[in-house]
Amino acid sequence: MTNQELYDFMARFDASGLQKLKLSQGDFQIEMEKAAPTAAAPAVPAAAPSPAAPAALREAEAPVIAAPLVGTFYAAPAPEQPPFVTAGDKVKKGQTVCLIEAMKTMIEVPAPCDCVIGEVLKASGELAAFGEALMRYKPC
Repeated sequence: MTNQELYDFMARFDASGLQKLKLSQGDFQIEMEKAAPTAAAPAVPAAAPSPAAPAALREAEAPVIAAPLVGTFYAAPAPEQPPFVTAGDKVKKGQTVCLIEAMKTMIEVPAPCDCVIGEVLKASGELAAFGEALMRYKPC
């Protein structure tokens, strides 16, 4: 099973109504279980979203970079480091724009094309759902 297949499998499990899953395929075995929802405070303090972007890039019809799986959104590689991108940054296709942490694994989220980041929609440390918009962008 490739990493991408594993990430897709984890995302589908997170989006499903299942609470526990065990899969064996040859010598490969994986077991997943969802934690019960709690009202605990977040472990990482949430930072404020990026400064306001130009009005043209805040439009609801602007394309978005979506979360590839359920996990915690991180705008920077580490708390003391600057974010990967901020509103107004020009990025190249494939450039890392953020991280999603799922099951103690950091997944890099790449830019889908050469573009300008219009708006960062999540604060670092926030939970992101599968397919949820993380950033708006304008293709170059």
